[in-house]
Amino acid sequence: MATVKEMKAMARPKAGKGAARAERRSGRVPGVIYGDSKAPLPISLDFAELKQTIYAGRFLSTIFDIEVDGAKHRVLPRDYQVDPVKDTPIHVDFLRLGAGATIRVGIPVRVHGGEGAPGLKRGGTVNIVVHTLELEVPADAIPDAIDIDISDMDINSSRHLSEVKLPANVKIVGKVDQTLVTIVPPSGAAEEAEAPAAAAAPAAAAEKKPAEKK
Repeated sequence: MATVKEMKAMARPKAGKGAARAERRSGRVPGVIYGDSKAPLPISLDFAELKQTIYAGRFLSTIFDIEVDGAKHRVLPRDYQVDPVKDTPIHVDFLRLGAGATIRVGIPVRVHGGEGAPGLKRGGTVNIVVHTLELEVPADAIPDAIDIDISDMDINSSRHLSEVKLPANVKIVGKVDQTLVTIVPPSGAAEEAEAPAAAAAPAAAAEKKPAEKK
């Protein structure tokens, strides 16, 4: 299960665009902690630390304990905005997590067992159709990933969400029968299969053509 990471933030005495711009000029990123039936808490975070944390990956599915003025707030990042030119963070929203909270979150799909898959031994290729699943999970038990076993899959076979055993207390959001992974034929195999059929087509057409009258 996912671990809880820690970050430090400062309370922002003022809200609004002018105050947010001032935070950015001082090397900090404005944000807000909201939810759990409590008043929103405007905060700011160190620009370099936040940027590194976001670019490390899985930011929106990682739980954080954010320390603000000595008090810790358990949160989940819900959204962040980036500068359209520099692609650097300029604002971030955190959802406050209460005890026993259940949330919707995107969990990555992770494939394993390829070394034994008949389809791969025959030259096929794994095609991951869905890279992230939206699931409803306990906030204190977010899975790192949903593992898909493909060890028994052959060429042209598929693995659907309904066939995957999910962790306890995890619920599916959306279609249960969606295709997650397929094994496709090796490159060029389709063209090779079509070639004999294409060659046979003129001969078949000639056989059906009625004889010309003399």
